[in-house]
Amino acid sequence: MRSVTEQAAFAARFGLSGTPGSDAFWATAGSPASVAADGGGWTTLFLWRGSPASVSFESWSESVPLHRWEDTDCWYAEVPMPPRLRVTYRFLADSGEYGDPFNPEGAGGDRSVFATPDAPRQPHWPAFGADDVLPVPSTRIRWASGLLGGRRTVRVHPVGGGGPVVLLLDGDDWLYLHPAMTAFESAVETGDMPPVTLVFLPSKDRAAEFGCGRELWQAVRDELLPLVAESGVHADPDRLVVAGQSLGGLSAMFAALEFPELVSRVACQSPSFWWTPDALDRADLLDGPAG
Repeated sequence: MRSVTEQAAFAARFGLSGTPGSDAFWATAGSPASVAADGGGWTTLFLWRGSPASVSFESWSESVPLHRWEDTDCWYAEVPMPPRLRVTYRFLADSGEYGDPFNPEGAGGDRSVFATPDAPRQPHWPAFGADDVLPVPSTRIRWASGLLGGRRTVRVHPVGGGGPVVLLLDGDDWLYLHPAMTAFESAVETGDMPPVTLVFLPSKDRAAEFGCGRELWQAVRDELLPLVAESGVHADPDRLVVAGQSLGGLSAMFAALEFPELVSRVACQSPSFWWTPDALDRADLLDGPAG
């Protein structure tokens, strides 16, 4: 049993009051709290109330188990973090996945977003909670692709009157998990970027579509962009910007290299440049040839 002084010191270190598990403690619990770590970086406190749990980070770290504070309902983990980190996370508990009930910034219903104190500001990205419903564009295109097969719904949104087409790969993530539409509107309104027309392209099979194949980009060129031009929304399909993350970032770069007449700009976030067609069959994803 830790002394009252030790318990209070633990709470105070992270800006909390009372002893862990007490009503006073939970009343001051909020988003994960960080303190500077010796040698640089941060130590961040994640809290969960009631049951055994672990905290799982997206594309950054293995899951971290939470420890129970003595015999209380307080479960916690002190996680070392590098400088300038912004990461999506969730709690795994009771055979389910949950957002952080103490963090008002959500990414869909079962994930939350955390940033270390020194992470760059994102002035145009609003904080949406887990129960908030994100706005979605009213213009929808029903795309029945002869080249890709199947049907999918593509949403289109002119920002500031519309302009060059910004094609967002994994479009459903940017619609329903992250408020891209609101962020672009804010950036255009403040003059930080010119008007654009957003096209949210959902994926049906990420590995097949984003894995450096020409079919997707032939279909975008020959089928999707003509539909956007006919949608009634002001757009300039001749100036196409492709934005993707992870495997989508690889696909965006592939499009720029293989279809230079189609793509004028790309934005790649953590692109999967390690990928090769047999990558997922190998034990080590990073054992391929350099370059």
